[in-house]
Amino acid sequence: MRIIKYFIFLILLSGVSLDIYAQNRLTGKITDKKTGEPLSYANIYLPDQNKGTQSGESGKYELKNLPKGDLKIQISYVGYKTHVETVEISEAKNTMDFSLTPVAMQAEEVVISGGSHSTQHENPIKIERIEPEQIANSGNASFAENLTFVPGVDIIAKGPAVTKPVIRGLTGTNILVLNNGVKLENFQFSENHPFLIDDFGADRIEVIKGAASLLYGSDAVGGVINLIPEKPAPVGTIRGDFSGKYFSNTNGFQSDFGIKGSEESIYWGLRAGIKSHEDYISGDGKQVPNTRFNEQSLKAMTGYHNSFGNMNLYYSYNRPTFGMSVGKAVPLIAENGRENDIWYQDLTNHLLSTKNRFYAGGWKFDLNAAYQMNNRKLQTDTSMPFKEMVDMDMSSLSWDLKAHLPFGDEADYIIGVQGADKTNRNNEAPNHVIPDADVFDVSALGFARIPFGEKLKTQFGLRYDYRDLKTADEPGKLPIDTLYGKISASAGATYRINEAWLLRANIATAYRTPNLAELTQNGVHGVRYEQGNPELESQRSYEADLSTHYHNNWLMLDIAGFYNRISNYIYIAPTDDSINNYRVYRYTQNSADIYGTEISMNVLPVDWFDIRASYSWIEAVREDGENLPLIPHDKLKADFSYQPQDVWKFNTLCFNLGGTYAFEQKDIAPSESISDSYFLLHAGISGSVMAGRYPVRLSVRINNLLDEKYTDHLSTLKDMGFYNMGRNIVVSLKVPFGVK
Repeated sequence: MRIIKYFIFLILLSGVSLDIYAQNRLTGKITDKKTGEPLSYANIYLPDQNKGTQSGESGKYELKNLPKGDLKIQISYVGYKTHVETVEISEAKNTMDFSLTPVAMQAEEVVISGGSHSTQHENPIKIERIEPEQIANSGNASFAENLTFVPGVDIIAKGPAVTKPVIRGLTGTNILVLNNGVKLENFQFSENHPFLIDDFGADRIEVIKGAASLLYGSDAVGGVINLIPEKPAPVGTIRGDFSGKYFSNTNGFQSDFGIKGSEESIYWGLRAGIKSHEDYISGDGKQVPNTRFNEQSLKAMTGYHNSFGNMNLYYSYNRPTFGMSVGKAVPLIAENGRENDIWYQDLTNHLLSTKNRFYAGGWKFDLNAAYQMNNRKLQTDTSMPFKEMVDMDMSSLSWDLKAHLPFGDEADYIIGVQGADKTNRNNEAPNHVIPDADVFDVSALGFARIPFGEKLKTQFGLRYDYRDLKTADEPGKLPIDTLYGKISASAGATYRINEAWLLRANIATAYRTPNLAELTQNGVHGVRYEQGNPELESQRSYEADLSTHYHNNWLMLDIAGFYNRISNYIYIAPTDDSINNYRVYRYTQNSADIYGTEISMNVLPVDWFDIRASYSWIEAVREDGENLPLIPHDKLKADFSYQPQDVWKFNTLCFNLGGTYAFEQKDIAPSESISDSYFLLHAGISGSVMAGRYPVRLSVRINNLLDEKYTDHLSTLKDMGFYNMGRNIVVSLKVPFGVK
């Protein structure tokens, strides 16, 4: 606790030592680099301060209440290359003009999931970005489905709602899902338990593929998914929007409404959303019983900015009910509908978080904390002894303290401590899937990003984690009282051969401790009897990544290869035993090797025609020669977009046609069956009509255009004989508005 008190003292001291009445400001003008013409309504954003504005009609901008020191600034404008630069605020009045270059495709953006705000080209592992336009036009009903835009990322699914992301063959507690940098604690002990998160109001989703325990601790063996919330409104404005979607296959709808405002020192925002879907119809025209789902969402944010730093407060609420298409439920579903009445997960999640940065001279201090409460209930039917079979509460209080050291103009040195206090408590429902438990985490880390000239940028880090895990003494479950202590490390570099060509390399070691289910479970879960193993050891991953990036005015190409050696890989496997007519599945360990490659390409031969393609291949084998379960198909994807000039009252009109070919998956685990290849086609049209200064956007998307009858290898409905979703026509509308 002494180190925590020391950090808090430094932060408080920094606030006292600064002149909080300083009115440091940055002004300038945004212009076209070729013509010199001013760019009206260009976006100027300071990522570290979470603050931005827009240029006026003359291209001029102004930002006030800024701290002294180096600040990263991002200038963006549709049709122009995003400009990212570090500027020095040294006086009360500072002037900086920016000229943007017209480009057809973006090659570099700012990301935050790599430890600090940086550009993609500064990171030894590429951090993929999924943009809000992709989400809006995708026709997907769930957060996880949108992740499949990224090569090497897939989903395990029991219908469109109960979904689980897979990164390079790893899932569950082998990957982390973050909401604004906060690790979600969501009972992740089965492929049928989704993360409680939605993409309403998302600024973007960032994906790290590969070992990331250095930054995030246990569970980041396979990668990290981070949802970044929307930015505050530009200073001096109130902005809002309404979005709505209709899904023909599920007779589903979802909509959300958001409004936000910003002044020089204070900003605020509020957003609410709803989803409702009936059971989906498969490619053979049949209803898949009890895949219906409903969800309510509420989000709020507020913040205060001044020259001494910025403080931000976020709240997120999710209340989904997900139907479970399981054997006992299927014969009880007489007709299609959207109401959840039997065999469904009744879930509630609250997340309150604060993210703050303070400045003292050249020092920067981050102080972040979060509290989340997750309640999970499983409702069955009246024929069961208890309709409410499961009722568990999981709560977590986490904190994160970091200091950015003022050494070097271009280098970034970070030291920090992180921790969490987690509890799991069972309520009156009879089925205690996992026991009451307490988990305490604390860690210390050091991280450095050091450039050597203009071409070579390196990154190094070391971390130590300590975990104390205790469980209650319950019938049929051995009590656990275990300490874990693990080291994580990473080293990597990016080398810019020239303006167009970049090389990346990274090696890392990551780990994860066994979760509560793997250690303690002893009972019926779904359609099988699952037994934990209190003797399990922590997993240890050693991963190497090598990739290259190339871009020019008409081509962007990324090629990546990886090799991941996992010692003591934890998995559940069927046995020859049975209990009460349920086959016993038992957790065990074996080392494993996972390797593969991902290729993505974007070609723009002319301004009005865009081609995107990707290919992902993966192999995953245990040391005993058996394949790992739930490894996705190798997939080839292509997308063609035709974007004519303004047509009638529409601008940014786009016609889209694309497809996915999944190769036969025959490298299967002993408990699996071969999955056939399949081909899916999609098509769409989107465009916007200007309503004053704001574009009203309309899109129509048809997924599985040919109504293909297929089963993906990662569908947990495969063994029940149900196919994946058939043709689905999705109509989307977004109406923005704003006032000064």
